[in-house]
Amino acid sequence: MATAQGTAPGRRRRPGRLVVPTLARHLGIAVLAGIVLLIVTNAIGDYRDYQLAEVAAYVGAVAGLTVLIGSSGQISIGNGAFMAIGGYLAALTLAHVHWALMTHWPLLVIVPAATVAAALTGAIFGVAAARLRGPYLAGATLMLAIALPALATRFQSLLGGDQGLGFFIPVPGSLGLSVSPYRWLAWITCAAALLVLVLLANLIRSRVGRSWRAVRDDEIAAALAGLNVARLQILAFIITAACAGLGGTLLAMWNQSVSPGLFSLTLSIQLLTAAVLGGLGSLAGAIWGSAIVVLPYSYLQNQAISLGMTASTSYNIPILGYGAVLIAVMLAFPAGIGGLLVRLARAAGVQRAIRRPRAALTGRAWRPGGPGQGPARSVPPAAAGHLDQGTRPVTEPQQKGTP
Repeated sequence: MATAQGTAPGRRRRPGRLVVPTLARHLGIAVLAGIVLLIVTNAIGDYRDYQLAEVAAYVGAVAGLTVLIGSSGQISIGNGAFMAIGGYLAALTLAHVHWALMTHWPLLVIVPAATVAAALTGAIFGVAAARLRGPYLAGATLMLAIALPALATRFQSLLGGDQGLGFFIPVPGSLGLSVSPYRWLAWITCAAALLVLVLLANLIRSRVGRSWRAVRDDEIAAALAGLNVARLQILAFIITAACAGLGGTLLAMWNQSVSPGLFSLTLSIQLLTAAVLGGLGSLAGAIWGSAIVVLPYSYLQNQAISLGMTASTSYNIPILGYGAVLIAVMLAFPAGIGGLLVRLARAAGVQRAIRRPRAALTGRAWRPGGPGQGPARSVPPAAAGHLDQGTRPVTEPQQKGTP
């Protein structure tokens, strides 16, 4: 029965509660993370800034891939090809197009153009991918990852062949000489990664994200519910390709050049490994997975060289390490590092401490209980009188002698 305010008793909003929209909450978290990263980049040296920029370049691409696999249920082993499209288009734009009005900030034009180009390629490939399932889709994306970088050697006059193309963007003069190129590179890549995470976090909590999860769980049931399965799958490929194109532009900026070796099949395998290690469907896991894939690489390679191994052998040692870590993670905690952190937070009672202020902000009642319990549901007054202490419905009084 509706109250005088026109709302049901169970839906009555308590006074003094502040409801924070999802976008505002995610933007607040991103701003806090940006402030922390700004302090960190000013405290560490140039080499650590250089490593942080590489991790941030991976985060956007891995986040798009984990949304594709974890939310829509599709698999891709060829996201390195979409990164190559973004990187090469950014280099070609910088080399052959003169932006008279954007001489100081060329990235404001180059980055969106490369992202849109990768998204269009993802749309074209997504039309074909919507008809494939399982290993057939994985094989098609694998073919794309192998064939697309080889075009650089086929069109050497345009794409530079094995030597590639240069992609160097200096520090804007407005920032002064106090900012080193590595610190500025870390700022740009971290800002782009935070932007991607905010957009994806809102997308997976929107109607589109719910539709993706419905398609992932059961395509037939989703189609019977009125969802356009093919359109949703194509949209998922567009999103992951756009994220990969942005990541490829940032990676080319980090490397100061684009070449087939930068976007080889190893890059696609690294992206998939980072998504699985971090936890499929977890945006926070994309950060952990990217850090694990990027940071130990140079350390393992240097250790292999110090042990007297040849250059070819030392190049394969990090890949062997990735395989060992991946097997260990899948055996110990299949949900990835993100799932492990959630389990540890539940065991330590951190999740309950976080949900209490969140319930105060969102206006939902919180019931103290175990880690797996959610917000308590309000019971209408009419139904509350029919519940005894054991929460069993009392239909009629028991008579004497009745068992």
